[in-house]
Amino acid sequence: MDAHPWPWSLPFWIAHRGAGKLAPENTLAAFREGARHGYRAFECDVKLAADGVPFLLHDATLDRTTSARGRASDRPWAELSRLDAGRWHSRAYAGEPPASLEAIAAFVRVNQHALNIEIKPTPGDERRTGQVVGQEVLRLWKDAATVSLLFSSFEPEALRGAQETAPQVPRALLLDKLTPDWLATAQGLDCRAVVTHYALMDQALVAQLHKLGMKALVYTVNDAATAQWLIGNGVDGIITDAVDRFSPIA
Repeated sequence: MDAHPWPWSLPFWIAHRGAGKLAPENTLAAFREGARHGYRAFECDVKLAADGVPFLLHDATLDRTTSARGRASDRPWAELSRLDAGRWHSRAYAGEPPASLEAIAAFVRVNQHALNIEIKPTPGDERRTGQVVGQEVLRLWKDAATVSLLFSSFEPEALRGAQETAPQVPRALLLDKLTPDWLATAQGLDCRAVVTHYALMDQALVAQLHKLGMKALVYTVNDAATAQWLIGNGVDGIITDAVDRFSPIA
C-alpha cells in the first residue's frame, strides 16, 4: 500500500460527530441517524480513557454530554462505558452509552462507511493519544483498506504520534486560524489535507493547497448558501451538522 494515500473513498459530505445535532454527538445513535439520512462518511472525536482505551468524546470533561462530571481521562473505560451519554440531548436518548472506537469501527466497517477520526487528546497527552489511536486503528481495520480513513487534529503532536504508529493512514491538519507556520506544520507532518473553519477557506487557499498536492476540506457548514459558495471555490469536502438538510448524494 502507498504509505501516503489520499482516502479517495471518503465522500464529499461528512456527518459531524455522527449526526451530532439530531442525536447525542459521538454516540452510535448519532452514527445510525446519520446513516438513516444517507450519509456514508462520518467525523468523530477520539480520546483516551485512564486505561488507554480510545473512546468518543469531544470535551476534556464529561460535564456537558454525560451523566458524570470531571476529566474523562481520569476514569477507566469500564466506568465510562456505563455512563448516560444521551439524556443531555433529549429524553428519547436517555441511557445511550458513550461509544468506544472499537464499537464505531465495527459499525462503519460492516456498513462500508468512511471515517474521519479527529484525535482529541486530553491536554498534555497529545503524542501518546495519537500513538495509541494509530495502533488501535491498525488493529481494528487490519482486514480492511485504510483508504476509508482519515486522521485529523488541531494538535500537531497528536498527528505526529499517529504518524509514528500508523503512517499509512492519511493525516489532515485542522485549523481554526491561519497561523504563520500552518503550512510548514502541515508539510512537516506530511499531511494529505488541511481542514479549516469554513470562514478561512477561499479560492486562493484551495488553489494553494491543490498546487501542493493537498486536499482542502472545511468544517462545520450548516448553511446552504455558504456550502454552495465553497463548492464553487473547489473545496474537496464539507463537514456538516445539517444531515437533514444537505443530501450527501451530490
